[in-house]
Amino acid sequence: MPVYTAPLDDIRFVLHELLNVETLGALPDYEDTASAELINQILEEGAKLCQEELFPLNMSGDQEGCHFDNGEVTTPKGFKEAYKLFAESGWCGVACDPRYGGMGLPHTVNFVMQEMICSANLSFGMYPGLSQGAYDAIYLHGTQAQKDLYLPKLVEGVWSGTMNLTEPQCGTDLGLIRTKAEPHPDQDGSWALSGQKIFISAGEHDLTDNIIHLVLARLPDAPEGVRGISLFIAPKFLSEENNKENTLRCSSIEHKMGIKGSSTCVMDYDGAKGFLLGEAHKGLKAMFTMMNAARLAVGMQGLGMAEVSYQNAVAYAKDRLQMRALEGTKYPDKPADPIIVHPDVRRMLLTGKAVTEGARALSYWVGMALDTAEKSTDPQAKEEAEDLVAILTPIIKAYQTDMGFEIANLAIQVHGGAGYIGEYGVEQYARDARITMIYEGTNGIQALDLVGRKLGQNFGRNLRRFFHPVSAYIEKNQSNPELSEFVFLLAKGFAKLQQSTAIIAQKGLKDPVEAGAASVDYLRQFALVAMAYMWIQMVEKAQEKLESGEGDQDFYAQKIKTARFFFTRMLPEADARFKMIMAGAEPLMDTAESAF
Repeated sequence: MPVYTAPLDDIRFVLHELLNVETLGALPDYEDTASAELINQILEEGAKLCQEELFPLNMSGDQEGCHFDNGEVTTPKGFKEAYKLFAESGWCGVACDPRYGGMGLPHTVNFVMQEMICSANLSFGMYPGLSQGAYDAIYLHGTQAQKDLYLPKLVEGVWSGTMNLTEPQCGTDLGLIRTKAEPHPDQDGSWALSGQKIFISAGEHDLTDNIIHLVLARLPDAPEGVRGISLFIAPKFLSEENNKENTLRCSSIEHKMGIKGSSTCVMDYDGAKGFLLGEAHKGLKAMFTMMNAARLAVGMQGLGMAEVSYQNAVAYAKDRLQMRALEGTKYPDKPADPIIVHPDVRRMLLTGKAVTEGARALSYWVGMALDTAEKSTDPQAKEEAEDLVAILTPIIKAYQTDMGFEIANLAIQVHGGAGYIGEYGVEQYARDARITMIYEGTNGIQALDLVGRKLGQNFGRNLRRFFHPVSAYIEKNQSNPELSEFVFLLAKGFAKLQQSTAIIAQKGLKDPVEAGAASVDYLRQFALVAMAYMWIQMVEKAQEKLESGEGDQDFYAQKIKTARFFFTRMLPEADARFKMIMAGAEPLMDTAESAF
């Protein structure tokens, strides 16, 4: 049977020792919610919920899946009761405004909760995750009346939310949307929505009293393409008083490879009443509020899947007896040694450990930047934080989901044949993790976003928000003997990243295909350097603790050993990616379509 324990020791190390999350208390609205004591208390309670309530439903939810009958969806056994507890305990509103019933905690804390929820039960986490996206869109773009009506119910968890973008003929290319919005016959300022949406997560379920759909559609006078898209609020039930149903329905649910406890719906709108959210023809801007937040949330899903997969691989490797260690018997009292003694198993386990711990630091750093961007009253600090979030969002989403799937695959490999069967649970992690590389913009789209938009945005200012602190750190520590082995490798990787950036910018101006051909390799190269930057800072903190004799000395010593593995066995991939970028577009594009 699978195992999961929230990695609170490492979470606390990153939050309090590496990032000093308490400094968020200097921001407006966080004065009383960013203390170490409160954050630790919240996370300990959240860990209990994830371990004791959500995780036990993960495997059974996968085995049972969702049930569809005549437009209604029933979630797997136990989900409804767990969701009721989840909502009543306030977890739907961790980072939401207290004016609407939220806890008002920093987004960084919500990032931690997202990680733990996704490790425990990714399918379950989809439901409140979509509601958070709907909350964000209405909070930022809704009228005061819309906020007053919808936000308290979303925060309370008695209503849930969705995002309706995809249609049969369009996924990434939203300019192809056909769903139309016409003045509603009631002549009350609402609109009649007609069309079909597919792949709608949490589009129908039995967890809440109402489902608030955010729907992209076109007004009659809409211009072509993405400039003609508007966003609408379309509730399943139009009012609390008479429980009047809207003319929308779930016509089917998908039978999927993974996240089977999450309903993925085909939604049909037949003149359904919708209310404009934000400005007409500016729906994409409002929807990107949800999508950008969702991309970071999906990055946390990747981290969560990597963590639980890694934990199960470690548990099995310590228990499974096979052969003797290459250097001689390690456990003479046993018929064979546990497989954790073998070098290749160590390689796989350390890959999982290095990825999860490094990605956790990178993610929470971005979470703190998100808090600063939203709450700071200092225009310069706000701008810098916004730029950093912008440049790292596609990296967080793509790299962490790529690695979530890879670590899940490694967990299967560690288990051998046992990993391929359902009893041990790790094959589910691979199936569940696979979708994270696809939805909210495939990872190839994230790479295009990085090279096509984020690098040149604000005249390259976004990029400088990452490059400048890395450069400054290298310069400051290049003569530090305790960090020298790591500084040298970071500096080498960073120099190659700068070189790649310049070449992509130069070639991309002349031929966008060159930038596109380099994009995936560039994102991976960037991600590895970003991970190295976080790891070297963790090494520095660990060395300080070892020198002072404070805390768990074994914990800090292992941090340095894991960092050494990352720098010597994982960071070299960045150099290989650099060579792939240098190969240019020709090897990709010089083959005729007929040759495939």
